Amino acid sequence: MRKIILSGCNGHMGRVIAAHVAERSDCEVVAGIDLNTASNDGFPVYKCPSDCREEADVIIDFSHPSVLTGLLQYAVQRKLPAVIATTGLTKDQVAEIHEAGRHIPVFFTANMSLGVNLLVELAKKATCVLGGSFDIEIIEKHHNQKVDAPSGTALMIADSISECLNHKPKYTYDRHSQRKKRDRDEIGIHAVRGGTIAGEHEVMFAGEDEILTISHTATSKGIFANGSINAALFIVNKPPRVYNMGDMV
Repeated sequence: MRKIILSGCNGHMGRVIAAHVAERSDCEVVAGIDLNTASNDGFPVYKCPSDCREEADVIIDFSHPSVLTGLLQYAVQRKLPAVIATTGLTKDQVAEIHEAGRHIPVFFTANMSLGVNLLVELAKKATCVLGGSFDIEIIEKHHNQKVDAPSGTALMIADSISECLNHKPKYTYDRHSQRKKRDRDEIGIHAVRGGTIAGEHEVMFAGEDEILTISHTATSKGIFANGSINAALFIVNKPPRVYNMGDMV
């Protein structure tokens, strides 16, 4: 049975992950890390990674970007594989993840859903066929508590699409402030926040007299919890480097 340290254990996603782990027989949460140190799930909770002394096989981080540096340092020091599922990271923080991947196995993706990652692959294929003549727009929708916008997943989709284009597109987030026709070399990215939407992502290819739409809808956060748990079990005993969903599937 694999032993997991859960960072962000008292956040909404942390509680979902803990509940899903409790239903499995191949892993258990042995400790949590959270500013809120209430222990409601049968394991100890610490404010800082350095306070945690429990033996573990892997760390899952579903917390806040501000925690990343200390958590990676802790993981590298203890030679613990790490799953980084926190969103809203800066380019410098992504660089920190890749630096840590030189020393430990790190699983990092903007979205832990298998379906979303399949959407990315389909969007890339569509871009290769249509990208030169179709306008591309990305619309993402999330609950009203989500802080970062656009979502990390929307940016992941945009970056993946960009790799398939002959030119480097610019990302347009707001057309409110400009009065001009849509540029041919842009990708529009739009964020919607409301209610309890778990997550929706849509890629629209708009051409002459036809529209192709590729979309994914998450109906609960359980898919992200299971994805992060499976990723954690996957990278145990793997050699150091940065892994993603493509490696697991």
